[in-house]
Amino acid sequence: MATRRIFIQGLLMASLLASSAPAALAQDPLQVGILIPGSKSDKGWMESGYDGLMAAEKEHGDEIAVQMIENISYADMEQAITQLASSNELVIGVGGQTQAAIVKIAPRFPDTKFSIVGGNAGIEVANVAGYDVKQAEIAFVAGAAAAMMSETGAVSYVGGLEIPSIVNAGTEFGNGARYINPDIKYFESYTGDFDDVAKAKEATLAAIAQGADVHYHILNLGLRGMEQAASEKGTHIIGSYTDYCGTDDLYPAYSITGVGYQVQYAIEQAVSGDWKAGYKPFGLAMGPEASGIAVCDEDPEMIEKLNQIMEDIKAGKIEVLEG
Repeated sequence: MATRRIFIQGLLMASLLASSAPAALAQDPLQVGILIPGSKSDKGWMESGYDGLMAAEKEHGDEIAVQMIENISYADMEQAITQLASSNELVIGVGGQTQAAIVKIAPRFPDTKFSIVGGNAGIEVANVAGYDVKQAEIAFVAGAAAAMMSETGAVSYVGGLEIPSIVNAGTEFGNGARYINPDIKYFESYTGDFDDVAKAKEATLAAIAQGADVHYHILNLGLRGMEQAASEKGTHIIGSYTDYCGTDDLYPAYSITGVGYQVQYAIEQAVSGDWKAGYKPFGLAMGPEASGIAVCDEDPEMIEKLNQIMEDIKAGKIEVLEG
């Protein structure tokens, strides 16, 4: 009897192991680390990235486990990337400002995948993917919208860091405005910091003093300063990154820059096993979730014109700078 009991117990144990092992493996979540350098509630790039993360968590549920680091200085970027890479299978840097640190740290973690939202072409690291939002494309469209909305014939742009992608977006915003009105006045400035509220307000007030009544930006928390200036002086802002139509009368339109969409894309590709290193352009060619414009007051004539401009950019009839 004792021998029979041991034999039966052995069979039961083997059966339990056989049935439970695959289930345990199937439930093993993908470990995702995400670095959001600014504030996840900046109403801009960082918040769009965070919204994409929330959407991915809702979609994938127990398939992923997320570790997030938010709001860090440039000096701490490499340390943050190293921390995330040490314990995650996929690391996402939300913003081109994470690229230098990721490119430097990634070779030390060859089994970890790295995706840069806002990455540039030319990355040659075997485990790094760079996703180009192509901000200059939609900035051109935003400039056209601003020119059609302006009552004074003057528009402005405030960027944070004066780096190629941000400068190119400013250039194309101006080009888009002139595409609609060749005589429009255009004012462009840079604060040197995406999060400096006071400098963004000062730059916007200076443009308003010269007649600008519609503004565009590539800012993070600095957007608060632009909002203060526009609210005080009765002007308007074309928002960036996410469609928040109906939430704030300061904003007659929003450009969609797919930051959150790219966060979702990186996670989806890693979960499905389709993740690939290298450069990938997004922009208008990837559809309205990746890039587009939302006009809050449904003006059919304006929307038709903006849609035609977007089609012409995709077809190469209108050439714009790289994002």
